[in-house]
Amino acid sequence: MELEMKFQKLKDNIQGLKSVAIAYSGGVDSTFLLKVAADVLGNKVIAITAKSTTYPEREFKEAVKYIEDIGAKHIVIISEELEIEGFAKNPIDRCYFCKKELFSKVRKVADDNNINAVLDGSNADDVSDYRPGMKAANELRVISPLKDAFLTKDNIRELSKRLGLPTWNKPAFACLSSRFPYGNEITVEKLSMVERAEQFLLDLGFRQIRVRHHGDIARVEVNAEERNKFFSTEMMDKVANELKSIGFKYVTLDLLGYRTGSMNEVLSDKEKNSVEALD
Repeated sequence: MELEMKFQKLKDNIQGLKSVAIAYSGGVDSTFLLKVAADVLGNKVIAITAKSTTYPEREFKEAVKYIEDIGAKHIVIISEELEIEGFAKNPIDRCYFCKKELFSKVRKVADDNNINAVLDGSNADDVSDYRPGMKAANELRVISPLKDAFLTKDNIRELSKRLGLPTWNKPAFACLSSRFPYGNEITVEKLSMVERAEQFLLDLGFRQIRVRHHGDIARVEVNAEERNKFFSTEMMDKVANELKSIGFKYVTLDLLGYRTGSMNEVLSDKEKNSVEALD
C-alpha cells in the first residue's frame, strides 16, 4: 500500500472515532499519532502519560515539551509497575501486567472525560516481535490505528519528518524494565543504575543505547555504526570507570550492537507461544 494511502487511512480511521485518549510516551510513534489525531480531531484529543520508576525523567520532560508544541491537552497519571503483584519478579509475560495496569488507568481517564476510544502507538512492525502487552491491549479494547493503517516505523519516521516533528529521527526507546533478563528481579535501585548509566552514554554523544543489567555485569549495546567509538582506550576506561562507580562490577560491550528485543533472543518459540496462546 502506498504511503499516502496509508496516511489517509490513518486519518479516516481517527476521524471516525470522534474523540480519543492516547497512551503517550513521547516516542516516535505516539508523538506522530498525537499530532495526526490533534490535526484531525482538534480538542477532542487527550494525551495521557504515565510516570513511574521505569520511565526515565529525560523521556518525561521531552514528552511534556512535545505536547506543549502540539498544543494538546495532557494528563499525567502514576502507574508504578513495581507495585503490581508479580511484576518485579520479571516473568516472560511481564509486559502484559505493565500494559494491563497502564491501559486500565488510561481507560478510566478516558471514561471520566467522555472520550470514545483509547489509542496506543503500536505500529505494523510490532507484530513481528514478542509483545505480550498486546494481549492487555486487546482485553481493554485499545485501538492501534498505526498498525491498522499498516504503517511501519520507517513510514512513521518519514511522515513525522514531513510534519516537522522533532521526534522523526529520535532513537527507539523502551521502558527500563526491558534491560533485565527474564527471571532477574527488578528493583528501584537497579532501575536507577540503568538510567544513570544510559544517561552517561547519551551525554557522551551516543544516540541509540541500552545498558542491559546482568547482575554485576553491565552489557552495553550501541548502534552498529557507533561501536567503533569504543576502539579507544580513553573511551573504554571512561565508560568502565563511570559504570563501575554506579555499581556494576564488570562492564562489557555487546559486539553485535543494539537490536530491539535482544532480551527475547533467549526465549524459545514454546515459551513465547505459551503466553500468546492466552489471547
